Amino acid sequence: MLEDPRRIRNVALVGHRGSGKTSLAEALLYEAGATERLGSVDEGTTVCDSQPDERARGMSISAALAQFRWRGHKINLIDTPGEPSFVADALAALRVCETAVFVVNAVMGVEVTTERLWHHAEELGLARLVFVNMLDRERADFERVLDELKERFGAHVVATEIPIGSEHDFGGVIDLIDMRAFVATSQERGATREEAIPDQLRDRAENYRERLMDEVAEISDELMERYLEGEEISHDEIVAALEQGVSAGRIFPVALGAATRNIGTARLLDALVEDLPSPAEKAPPEPVAGAPLAGRDDVPATAFVFKTLADPYAGTLNLLRVFDGTLESESQLLNSRTGRRERVGQLLELLGKNAEPADRVGPGDIAAVAKLKDTHVGDVLTARSEPVVITMPPLPRPVMAFAVEPHSRADEDKVTGALARLCEEDPTLDVHRDEQTGELIVAGLTPMHVEVVVGRLKERFGVEVDLKPPRVPYRETITRTARAHARHKKQTGGRGQFADCHIVIEPLGADGGFEFVDEIRGGVIPSQFIPAVEKGVREAMRAGVVAGYPVQGVRVRVVDGKHHPVDSSEIAFKIAGSMAFKQAMAEAGPVLLEPIMAVSITVPEACVGDVIGDLNARRGRPLGMEPRAGTTEIRAEVPMAEMLNYGADLRSLTGGRGDYAMDLARYEQVPAQIARRIAAAQETQAVPAQAR
Repeated sequence: MLEDPRRIRNVALVGHRGSGKTSLAEALLYEAGATERLGSVDEGTTVCDSQPDERARGMSISAALAQFRWRGHKINLIDTPGEPSFVADALAALRVCETAVFVVNAVMGVEVTTERLWHHAEELGLARLVFVNMLDRERADFERVLDELKERFGAHVVATEIPIGSEHDFGGVIDLIDMRAFVATSQERGATREEAIPDQLRDRAENYRERLMDEVAEISDELMERYLEGEEISHDEIVAALEQGVSAGRIFPVALGAATRNIGTARLLDALVEDLPSPAEKAPPEPVAGAPLAGRDDVPATAFVFKTLADPYAGTLNLLRVFDGTLESESQLLNSRTGRRERVGQLLELLGKNAEPADRVGPGDIAAVAKLKDTHVGDVLTARSEPVVITMPPLPRPVMAFAVEPHSRADEDKVTGALARLCEEDPTLDVHRDEQTGELIVAGLTPMHVEVVVGRLKERFGVEVDLKPPRVPYRETITRTARAHARHKKQTGGRGQFADCHIVIEPLGADGGFEFVDEIRGGVIPSQFIPAVEKGVREAMRAGVVAGYPVQGVRVRVVDGKHHPVDSSEIAFKIAGSMAFKQAMAEAGPVLLEPIMAVSITVPEACVGDVIGDLNARRGRPLGMEPRAGTTEIRAEVPMAEMLNYGADLRSLTGGRGDYAMDLARYEQVPAQIARRIAAAQETQAVPAQAR
């Protein structure tokens, strides 16, 4: 039997690391009867943090799906990571949910990841509810956090509950809609006693209820008129107006509790089904290719893959949201990216790592399917004859790169395939072979991101690697024209080797490529040997004369030469071409070039001065600034060599609230004193290699 979309709630738990999202998910599952005990992050017993590295670090690394029921509704809860290194999973979850529940630490308040994800949810038009967690902790302050929420996210953030007690005396909540107190008698399921609001809290509750009613009444002119005239608004009318305002993004209710003590979770479950929109109330995303989605069950199935889990033994497990039609087990669907058909095997419903089979999944619902051949995050599977393309929210680009060095030859053979599997489940991971240095590069969002990848290589695939900073891809070029003559002659009995060539090299600029010009006249070098000269030049360009880095920005003209009718050969002219280029380059004012990065940095206004000063110390050139709603975007150009460890330094300068992205702008000449230091370092590294 298909689930009625009106009775489905797709909810993403999002927020900063350490706000207690996984603990809240655990409490919701326990309170709803989906689990038999209240798991603990500290003890590694939670449903959603099932991976060994998540339990070892005490933090979520991958999004986890937990599907359960409450009051006749199906809730698809996605617990997302709060660490910025793994933000891709949170962004993907926002794409497939109608609601984002923002979990905020009552001690720390609104933190940077919460702000960023709020703006993403706003762009996607999601309903948003805030859950202020950890109110039982020392220095927890609900009123301070509520004021901060209003300051950051606007006046339409409004409390629907207030706490009973504070810090260690926190013991329950007052529901401002029902105007009743709900006191926790223990952390056991259902251990909440409903009672009248204590007299000492009555005035405070009335004050907060008035603020709530001001927001609710604004939903319609009729309600506002009745409210201003002092007419009583019924409970059902308040709930309906609140649900309408939340769905439209005009009201952002604030609930509260302490997840580890299971306080406030039953009230939150009620809010999920009463106040938050169903898939039937929110239009599916507009495809960028293909006909619009209808959100009905009587059309061809279309599903969006938002998470891929890689396992060395079980293969891949893909989590998908059905936007159109009915998806059935043992069916065939078109992958819109590859253009090939995928066999969909057994559909699954998940509770963390535990799975139950499902025969069919209808519009608005979420399911998992294993062992799809070539389907990854962001792919669309459809039963339509034409492809459907749905975009992911923009993902941050990897900026922290490390070189990967396998421990052994056996690991070297396996590492590339293992990394490819991990890239399938993390679209912000970049793995490539540097063409110049030959190093295998793994780039992520932060050092922690790459460290987790290394840990998973060992844990899942038995591959051990070391990380080291990648070599900066320096290059060399020339600054003036030079001419050289090289002759290769060798006679050892029998047929000898003979080649003679004259070349002229000219600069094309730091970002120029390579040009080879044949100016031979009169056949002094037969035409069949000219490609050999070019090949010799290209081989010589792989290692310049300054520090052994590749050469670029050079035009080579072959202007004269000689040949021998018997002893000349392709290998002889290749050697002569290489010799001539090295001689000419040494006379052409060779210089070392370094990559210059175009950097965009977003920081709080108060940190601009410190960040600019740091950029100057890195030989950076600030190009401009643009204020943006409490933050400032700084544009600059900085040598790549100065940016290899920038992420950690920026977090230190900005208290973790800075962000940056960079792309290659061009190559520039390295200052002489730095070039000498680089050349000396290269020479030092070359000596042991030659000794071996």
